[in-house]
This record gives sequence, structure tokens and C-alpha cells, in this order.
Amino acid sequence: MPLETSTLPPDSAITTVDAVVIGAGPVGLFQVFQLGLQGIQAQVVDALPHVGGQCVELYADKPIYDIPGIRACTGLELAERLQAQAAPFKPTYHLGQQVQTLQRLPDGELLLGTTAGTWLRSKSVILATGVGAFVPRPLKLNGAEALAARGQLHYHPSQHNLAPLAQGRHVVVLGGDETAVAAAVSCVDQAASVTLVHRRDVFTGPDALLAQLAELRSAGLLQVVAGQPAALQHSTDGALQALELSLPEGGTQALPAELLLGYLGISPKLGPLADWGLALERKQLPVDSARFATAEPGIYAVGDINHYPGKRKLILCGFHEATLAAFAIAEQLQGRPPLLQYTSSSSHLHALLGVPHPGD
Repeated sequence: MPLETSTLPPDSAITTVDAVVIGAGPVGLFQVFQLGLQGIQAQVVDALPHVGGQCVELYADKPIYDIPGIRACTGLELAERLQAQAAPFKPTYHLGQQVQTLQRLPDGELLLGTTAGTWLRSKSVILATGVGAFVPRPLKLNGAEALAARGQLHYHPSQHNLAPLAQGRHVVVLGGDETAVAAAVSCVDQAASVTLVHRRDVFTGPDALLAQLAELRSAGLLQVVAGQPAALQHSTDGALQALELSLPEGGTQALPAELLLGYLGISPKLGPLADWGLALERKQLPVDSARFATAEPGIYAVGDINHYPGKRKLILCGFHEATLAAFAIAEQLQGRPPLLQYTSSSSHLHALLGVPHPGD
């Protein structure tokens, strides 16, 4: 983990924090909660534009049955519950950005830099990256990267960001799954026009959403075109004007487009983590199972990214790992083992959680 001083930002650009959690999946969110119980406020970085990680991207509507005390919940519900549980500790989320560099400073602290230009300095970093950062699959057309830099191409934007993005623009949504359909439907009221593009005129999602899509199509408020993106058409100043499609029956069609929303799927990538000088074994980090510390001081690993004898890739096991890692981090930061306290009886923990203490 060499320090490259030429790449260091000015001190004014660096935020000093208690702990940084890389990964906002279920284990990363529970790590935030466990750190909070130890009085440690965390900041969280994730490549996706929302929390929940794999659970939300791949299992948003699928039931999960092995979470203690919950008979069944979907991946989205689990992420929402965990985020609400961590909320009393006021974590800061840096979403839609990937940790690009991790360096050791001369005083032993760690400096992280993200693809969005965020710089975080911390004594402890917890990797909860699962099988890697879930990165949206890009649109593979000449000029796509430039459009993304201009803000005319967005990958997997969250629902609450769609209205201002679509306002008064010709919007083309790329994809055929529930997230693409929901985005197209959400843009109808704000956009000048909305076109949903998929390789086939077949879409997935809840029945109510697909019925809404059919209703908007029948009313002429939303267009659906089957085809594959073939080329981008620009104005003289480089702004997007149209998306050219290759049609299944042959030929092409140009769609008016001022904004592209890409829901082309995601793929896990180990990414820059492989270049940080950490001791990886088969793309996993060996850890001490008493502390979930890696061989690099101040760096911990929980969830599917780590490995130790008896490891099981289960969310439940990740929760256990996050708990022990929080105790180890508290000892590292405070210089002594923390007291074991119980949320059922500790007035100190009740105060941290913002809940009334019995007898108050």
C-alpha cells in the first residue's frame, strides 16, 4: 500500500472520520450499526447509487427466510430495515462512487480517494465489499463516456432523482427489467417524451407495474421500441440529439433523445481493491476470525470478501463478523477493550440509540 505523495490532495479537501465502511450491502449497513453502538460514527462508500448492494440489485423482490426473528422479507425490505436501524448514528453515505485509491499516510492513518473526488482519512477501514463492487454495465457506444460526463447519460439513477433529470427532456430508458420499467413510468409526467428500449418487447416486473406500462402505451404517453443501441447522434456542441437503434427486422431507427437512462444490469468487479497491496487469496481477504482484521493494520474485512476456517457466505454470518469487528475497532481506537453492554438494559446504549431508558 505505497504512499504516492504526488497524488495527495490538499488538506482542505480531506475529511477526517472515525471509520470508513466500503460497501453498503446488508453486512456493511449492520457494520455501521455495530460501530455506532461503540460510539464510532462511520461513513460509507458504495459504487451503486443506493444502499442494499446485491440484495437490492438482485433480490429486491425475492423473499429471504434466514434472517433471525424475521420470518420472511425481501432484499429491499431487509436493506430498508438495516438502514433505519443504523439511522440513529447518522452515517454519511457516499453513493455512486467507487474507492479508487487506498494509501497509508506517514502517521499510519489511511487515506481513501473515490472516483467522485471524495477524500476520507481514517484510522480504520472496513471492507464489506462482498464479491466486489457492483458496477453498472456501461453503454458500449462511441461517445457514451463523454455523455455521462455531460450528465446526459445516467446508469441506474435512484427513483427520487428521476424527476429533475427528466424535466422537459426527450428521455430514452434502456433495459427490460423492473427498474427500467419503473424508471420509464416515473418519467412520464415530467419528460417531453419517454421511450423504453429493450432488445425484445418483453418486460419483467410486478403485475401492477406491467399493467401501468401497458396503460401508458395505449394512451400514447410512453413509447416502447424493440432494438439494440447502435450509435449516438450529437449536435455540433457535442450534446445528445438522438439514439440510433438496430431493429430486429433489419434497418435502423433514430429516436429523439436528450437524456439516456441505462438499466443494463450490473456485474461484480474486484476493481481497484486488487491494486491496494492487500494479501488476497482467490480474490478473498484472509482474516483473524477473532477480530476480522486483515494482515494490514487498521483494515478489517467482513462478509463475502473475507475468508477464514469455517467461513460460510451467509448474511447471518456477516452480521456476526461485523459485531466482532466493531469491538476490535473500538479497542484499536480507544486503546482498551470496550465494555460489553446490552441494548436491553444499558442507559448508555439507549442514549446513543435515542430511545427512552426504562425508569426515565
